[in-house]
Amino acid sequence: MRLGLAENPERPSSLLMENTFIPQLLDGTECGEYLALDLGGTNFRVLYVVLKDGKFVEENVDYFEVPRELRLGPGEDLFDFLAQCLSEFVQKRKLCGRNFKLGFTFSFPMTQKSLDVGILVSWTKSFNCSGVVGQDAVSMLNKAIHKRDNLNIDVNAILNDTTGTLVMGSYLDHRCALGIIMGTGSNGAYIEKVERIEKWLGKHPEKEMLVDIEWGAFGDNGVLDFIRTQWDNAVDEQSLLVHSYTFEKYYGGKYMGDLFREVLLTLAKEGCLGKGGVGKLATHGSITTTTVSTIEKESMEGEQATARKALEEAELEWEEEDLEVLKYVAGLVSYRGALLVSLLVGVLLQRMERPHCTVAIDGSLYRHHPRIRPLMEHLIAKFAPGHPFDLRQAHDGSGKGAALVAAIADRLHKNGATTTTTTTTTTTND
Repeated sequence: MRLGLAENPERPSSLLMENTFIPQLLDGTECGEYLALDLGGTNFRVLYVVLKDGKFVEENVDYFEVPRELRLGPGEDLFDFLAQCLSEFVQKRKLCGRNFKLGFTFSFPMTQKSLDVGILVSWTKSFNCSGVVGQDAVSMLNKAIHKRDNLNIDVNAILNDTTGTLVMGSYLDHRCALGIIMGTGSNGAYIEKVERIEKWLGKHPEKEMLVDIEWGAFGDNGVLDFIRTQWDNAVDEQSLLVHSYTFEKYYGGKYMGDLFREVLLTLAKEGCLGKGGVGKLATHGSITTTTVSTIEKESMEGEQATARKALEEAELEWEEEDLEVLKYVAGLVSYRGALLVSLLVGVLLQRMERPHCTVAIDGSLYRHHPRIRPLMEHLIAKFAPGHPFDLRQAHDGSGKGAALVAAIADRLHKNGATTTTTTTTTTTND
């Protein structure tokens, strides 16, 4: 498997990767007050943290909702709203008049030109604001902030939730070198040797750099079609962005429930499930990933209440033996998801060749699915023999991780390190 980037971003040869421009993790000297803004969905958060000797000594957070009209309206209005919420936050916390550096988690596809420049490639999820694609999200947020006299805030870092998870993992364990999101979607970030980054223009005195893999799009060019099934095709065709984010559609929390449902639908049509008819199995979204996780949990405990409920809600005529079919299919789709992620983790562990690597993971699928962690521990060990590792949950990498990145950026700036090297899309050697 090639961990490289193609010349044509619309038809990548394999994994799309981005330089995060974070050359160092925490060194224990970080001190001061920092803000973080975490935007990735209809709700977002503002955080205030105080660090002393690289450790959190105070944390505060407020939650805000982005109205639909702002998610679909002019981009300037969206960023003005974010600045308004920042203003409300600092006033509520009596923080006005103080200068803050802010880490901005912006969980949308972007190309980073530096640690504080992130060009939006495309909106996803429920956002489609005009005038932002192709623009620097940091510049737009800074512009909105500087319109307000009561804010003395500068955005000094932009990142996605996977990068934040890796940094948060390094806060918990200094051996952390790989961060993974396993939630609605999936992605990874790891530490790469700069000498192995082929397409990086400009000076690069650093020895290592955090790289955002963007592995959710792995396979968009067809290289994973050999594992693609009729059920994957059905899930893809019903998705918001057809023929994209191929890899995460094989197991992501947004899709696993429908993948499970599509398999059951085929079994019902072929007379292998129920007594005839498909009930509501043909309805997109009628079964969620939560159902799959719960069926797996109950299977481990010798229970089957959720499997019964799923058959009843699907309005099928069923028999007791059908419960075993549901449990078996739930186990299959779960195992495949763990297998695919473990393969990539195994490749990265071998690539980094560290004496020990802690893998930081966050996301609802990892937190709530009972078999994902034990399966990954078993499979990664098979795929990367001789490479010791630990899996560690790093909760809130998108929030506290952003504040930590702001602190790292502040330290780098004070020490005279540059975070503004011009780059093209990152490519790494085989």
